Amino acid sequence: MAVPRRVIVPLIVACALFMQNLDSTALATALPAIANSLGETPLRLHLAITSYMLSLAAFLPASGWIADRYGARTIFRLAMIIFMLASITCGLCDSFEALLAARIVQGAGGALMVPVGRLILVRSVPKSELISAMALMGMPALIGPIIAPVLAGFIITVASWRWIFWFNAPIALLGVVLCSIYIDDIRESQQKPFDGVGFVLSGFGLCGTLFGLDAATTHNHVDPLAIVSLVGGLVACALYVLHARRVDNPILDLAMLKLPTFRISVTGGTLFRFGVGATPFLLPLMMQQGFGYTPLQSGAITFVSAAGSFGMRSMAKTILRKWGFRQVLIWNTLIASAFLSLCATFDTDTPKVLMMTVIFFGGVFRSLQFTALGTLGFADIDGPLMSQATSFQQMAQRLSLSLGIAISASVLNWTSHGAAQLPLHSFSAAFLVIGALSCVSVFSFRNLAPDAGAEIAGRLPVRSGRFVK
Repeated sequence: MAVPRRVIVPLIVACALFMQNLDSTALATALPAIANSLGETPLRLHLAITSYMLSLAAFLPASGWIADRYGARTIFRLAMIIFMLASITCGLCDSFEALLAARIVQGAGGALMVPVGRLILVRSVPKSELISAMALMGMPALIGPIIAPVLAGFIITVASWRWIFWFNAPIALLGVVLCSIYIDDIRESQQKPFDGVGFVLSGFGLCGTLFGLDAATTHNHVDPLAIVSLVGGLVACALYVLHARRVDNPILDLAMLKLPTFRISVTGGTLFRFGVGATPFLLPLMMQQGFGYTPLQSGAITFVSAAGSFGMRSMAKTILRKWGFRQVLIWNTLIASAFLSLCATFDTDTPKVLMMTVIFFGGVFRSLQFTALGTLGFADIDGPLMSQATSFQQMAQRLSLSLGIAISASVLNWTSHGAAQLPLHSFSAAFLVIGALSCVSVFSFRNLAPDAGAEIAGRLPVRSGRFVK
């Protein structure tokens, strides 16, 4: 019997998410070991994570147009190949600078791989089945974060951190083969002109702003390069807003923000994901530097976060159908932020079982939030704007994750006064700050209408003809 598209497509797209999540989670666990191998401090090596995010920010706006122009299947396969080759190169690097350069190329592949994969999903599956498809896609993808901390710890113990990157190669090859067999070449029949000026302005604006913020907040002195980068990035962002209002087909259509469901999924989701970006960076670093755990011991504790996320995916549709997006997002934000803030209470005397319980339930409620936000953004969008909406949403997600890492790194730097060995109180302060920032997103979700996303949640029949430009 043939496997339904609502099943096979999410599983194929999950290959890309699995690879990316395995890579990023394992890298966070291996950060101290990589820093020691390359002669850097773990705090400085967080740039290996943020450089990837910067590359994503630069190339994400163009991903939707490229997929429409050359076909989503073609670009999806190409992106996985780029990601694979860059991963192999990361494992061969012998210097900090070379690793950053390879991570930038890897980010370019990721910028095309994940949003184009999601675009394939939302165009292949009916809206009435989108929540189930998103959850199904997320389940295999979450296996990466579940096994990554333990796998990274084991690899570092018995071999080398370089194998963390080389594991991506067979996964990418499998994804390419399955994509070639089962996924149709989806593209828009009416191709819009490429907004080259918008691409340059948005890329420079986003990268400059992020780099400037990161560099300015991780030094104990005024960094002229950081200030120039930040100011230049903000100016470019402002110029892009003016440009987007004057052209017919901007690379990122800000008109989509007029839709309450899309706007709130982006603004509220950005604030909430500050904590999500910071947690995989902070937890392994705290346990290895603050508690003196080995990478394997650290991974054996932190993996339960993804295990909790895995269990929630199958329940998300039922929860959203019963209570609706507004109530779920409001209350779940408060609960997830509370569990995140509880990590600030961890110390060397905290029982491991208690730490694992807090981390597990934090993963459970964050997973529900991701599923709700990921589907809410498409509740009122149809047609050609789906590609732009996918790029826009993915860009906002990656920016917020990068900012979360930058904010947490800056708190660690300020509270430790630049010490190489980070004290426990610095980690407590970082968890409290990002927990508070995540909680602030509740004010965005309060602005949702009570029936927002009712059709996509299964509370009303699905009707066609949403926001089509």
